[in-house]
Amino acid sequence: MEQNSSLSVADTVIRLDEIRRYYVMGENVVKALDGVSLEIKRGEYTAIMGPSGSGKSTMMHLIGCLDTPTEGKISIDYEDVSDLNETELAFIRNEKVGFVFQQFNLLSRISSLENVMTPLLYAGVPVKLRKEMAAAALERVGLADRMKHRPNELSGGQRQRVAVARALVNDPSIILADEPTGALDTKTGDQILELFSELQTEGRTVIIVTHDDETGRHCARQIRLRDGKLEGDRNV
Repeated sequence: MEQNSSLSVADTVIRLDEIRRYYVMGENVVKALDGVSLEIKRGEYTAIMGPSGSGKSTMMHLIGCLDTPTEGKISIDYEDVSDLNETELAFIRNEKVGFVFQQFNLLSRISSLENVMTPLLYAGVPVKLRKEMAAAALERVGLADRMKHRPNELSGGQRQRVAVARALVNDPSIILADEPTGALDTKTGDQILELFSELQTEGRTVIIVTHDDETGRHCARQIRLRDGKLEGDRNV
């Protein structure tokens, strides 16, 4: 396995130490991740790659504090999140992580602005400030003229930009994107990946989970998983 040797502990925003995540399925134990260790530096543009069943979605859930490991330690900004309860994990998610999904996960009956405001509602931000912050996020992704449109009035690329704006609205330091171009045509997908690249140049840590080699080539670093183990890690 090719090792990435450019990591500095001082710049590390995400650290996984001997992570194992096992699931009991009847009489069988599925080893979704089986002893993975790695570090991701602040401001890196990273792809987590591998075929279906490789463990990449499990890794995303762990990094995003949507799940906890069976064994091992996960640190986010030097804080051990391995054994936090759901309330504590939710706080970390709201403070540090923005999520973007393949199918956008937008609420169909409300406007783009209201969709982007949703995380701020849960964070208890006053309504006037929510609107201001959501409008700024939509402007950042080039949708200042689509704030009142509902998802079904937008193209696929525009819907994904709304999803990116929603991920950005809390100003997270980490963006996690799960197959963000999977529902888009090639040209639109490239535009979304270029947007992620811009976010990375602004100092955010951007992590894209994908099975697609073409998507992975847009990222400066590729981490490859297979059968729950680290198969490769290289800068490109």
